[in-house]
Amino acid sequence: MTVRVTYEDAVAWVCMDRPPLNLFDTSQQLGAELVLSELEVRDGLRAVVFTGAHGHFSAGGDVKEMGTLPVDEVAGYADRISRLTRQVAALPVPVIAAMEGFVLGGGCELALAADVRVCAPSARFALPETPLGLIPGAGGTQRLPRLVGLSRAKDIIFSGRMVYADEAARIGLVDAVVPEEALTRTAREWALRYTACPAGALAAAKQAIDASMEGPLGAGLDLERALFTPLLAAGERTAHFHRFQQSRAGAPAPANAPAAASVSRDALGGV
Repeated sequence: MTVRVTYEDAVAWVCMDRPPLNLFDTSQQLGAELVLSELEVRDGLRAVVFTGAHGHFSAGGDVKEMGTLPVDEVAGYADRISRLTRQVAALPVPVIAAMEGFVLGGGCELALAADVRVCAPSARFALPETPLGLIPGAGGTQRLPRLVGLSRAKDIIFSGRMVYADEAARIGLVDAVVPEEALTRTAREWALRYTACPAGALAAAKQAIDASMEGPLGAGLDLERALFTPLLAAGERTAHFHRFQQSRAGAPAPANAPAAASVSRDALGGV
């Protein structure tokens, strides 16, 4: 199996494992399809972390395979790689990409489809398709500009150049750079931070935020209201609100807080 999935509590750890560079050939793509189909229907899933084996996330598509594709198979190949990253982005739970080594081509596009990205100093990012006579075909031209801005994305895609970890953090391509030995621990901490929130609220928040990138502000505000209303009406809010108020009521006052208790207990539970 070139794509392995293991479960740790409510978190799925998806590891790309096709030595030495975890290239996204057809077998890797089909393996990812199977894993994503499993994740889409798994009960209790709260977060997904994508990683790579052998010191690399993924060096992208297998150029040798791509160069020998029969003409009548090209459209199917393009459909499959585009569908994969859309499936990743559409998962109704937080998706984290934890990366080291090469994060190239389709591997980079997979990372772009995640919700947050953390990498080790060894990470190297690139979308090298344009110098090969292609363009990114799995979301790179659409998702990269939304993360790093239009002109930066054009430079990276037009040139196919390598982006090292420090630059990736500076331009917003990744959210954090951590030591190699802390990469898995950091991804786990992030996942557990998200899984502490109610699943319905997380799914709704992700849907609303993603929609904000795809349409006008008014439509996004309408969707936000439509998602907020049933959450507020749901019975489980009482327990969540009660726990929140209890935790706030028991929290110590800041050192510079006034001595007089001028704020009512009800006000402690403000959102």
